[in-house]
Amino acid sequence: MNYDYKSLLERARKQLPEKVKEHSRFEIPSCQIFYEGNTTVIRNFADIADAINREPQHLIVSLLKELGTAGSIDGRRALLKGKVISRQIESKFKDYVETFVLCSECRKPDTHLEKDGRILVLRCDACGAHRPVTVKVAKTTEAPAVSEGSIHEVVIQDISRRGDGMVKLDRYTVFVPNTAKGSKVKIKIEKISGNVAFAHVVD
Repeated sequence: MNYDYKSLLERARKQLPEKVKEHSRFEIPSCQIFYEGNTTVIRNFADIADAINREPQHLIVSLLKELGTAGSIDGRRALLKGKVISRQIESKFKDYVETFVLCSECRKPDTHLEKDGRILVLRCDACGAHRPVTVKVAKTTEAPAVSEGSIHEVVIQDISRRGDGMVKLDRYTVFVPNTAKGSKVKIKIEKISGNVAFAHVVD
């Protein structure tokens, strides 16, 4: 019996499992973030790992590496050293999903990770596609020049006698009020005087 293309396509669609037919947009649960002293807490970390169907340990290792901080899993929460901006955490979760979860062909999250020798492979249960997992390496660029009004992402290195955060940028010692040692923040330079600069945290 001969079939035209449309008939074959319709026949194939009818044989697909229901979850593969669905085209609902995949969304990562929003992070529930709060701070306990100098620790950033992701309250629903385990829920996010469950939603993307990945091992919490694999997720936390990748997240800590990308954020450049230390941390651990505490029950269903994740604890990060320092005060990490929520926007940065959300961004790293999205990067993780793009790299380790979403199929590059059908863009569905119905995938799993498997090892092929030394290569980590992402295999799609929906369309059958597979690809080696390639972690993007950030390009090394020169830090933007320190000037009044310039914005920088920094990790607070120390605390001054007055309680302000301190960080070394280029030849300047920058003071940032209301920050804790080890916290990763985005700052805007307000004033420069000699080798000293003053800044404030921006979102």
